[in-house]
Amino acid sequence: MKNSILIIAVIVFLAGPVLIRCQSSAKKVENAENKLQDAKQNVLDAKQDLKKTQQDSITEYQQFKKESEEKIQAHEKNIAEFKARIAKEKKADRARYEKKLVQLEKKNSDLKKRLEDYKEEGKDKWTSFKNEFTHDMDELGNAFKDFTVKNVK
Repeated sequence: MKNSILIIAVIVFLAGPVLIRCQSSAKKVENAENKLQDAKQNVLDAKQDLKKTQQDSITEYQQFKKESEEKIQAHEKNIAEFKARIAKEKKADRARYEKKLVQLEKKNSDLKKRLEDYKEEGKDKWTSFKNEFTHDMDELGNAFKDFTVKNVK
């Protein structure tokens, strides 16, 4: 009798946690459905974030392109003004100025072409292009400023 009570107690002791851990099929389905809903919501959120990021990127590029085109047009205007001013210079000075002006004009047209030819290739390449292009535009702007300064000793 003591052995049978002991055996029943051991079986209950071992079987108890197994029975408690078992979930019903309905509970498992419910948990799976909840996980599926969470996953679907995460996908929707990710799609919205991607769309917003793409739109921001497009807007940023369009703004950058507009500002850069305005600077390029300002440089073209400066070139025209310098050509008019150079026409009044001495012949020796005029040749030197025209040579520098041709270089500046070529740099300006190269920048304009680079801006027109740029294709969206990802965030890293955009950042690299933007930084390099801005640097080149700043250098060209400084070259125009230096062009107007007469070095008289």
